[in-house]
Amino acid sequence: EVQLVESGGGLVQPGGSLRLSCVTSGFRFDSYDMSWVRQAHGKELEWVSSISTWATSITYAGSVKGRFIISRDNFKNTLYLQMNELKPEDTAVYYCGRADIQGDRGQGTRVTVSS
Repeated sequence: EVQLVESGGGLVQPGGSLRLSCVTSGFRFDSYDMSWVRQAHGKELEWVSSISTWATSITYAGSVKGRFIISRDNFKNTLYLQMNELKPEDTAVYYCGRADIQGDRGQGTRVTVSS
C-alpha cells in the first residue's frame, strides 16, 4: 500500500521558515520524481516544486523560486520542502506526491502564515 505522510506544517509569522517532510512507503521511492503541491482555501491545487529521482533536476513555481528548497533522501524514502521568507499567500495545505501520478498525495500538512 502506497503511503505518503506529510508533516511539519504550522503557524508562522511572515518572513519565517518551516521545513516540511513527506515520509513515503509502499513503492520504490528512488524510482520516482516527486513533487510538492498546495491548495489554498477556496482555490485550485497549485504545483510548487518537483525533484527528479536523484535530484539532478529541480524546478519551482515562480511564486516560490528563491525562497523554497526541495530535497530528498532516497535512503530514508523522504521528501522535504524548506520554506523560507514565508508570505501570507503561502498559506495552504501542502501535499507531496509522485510527480507523474495524478492525484497521488497524502493527507497534507497545513501551513498558515500570519502575524
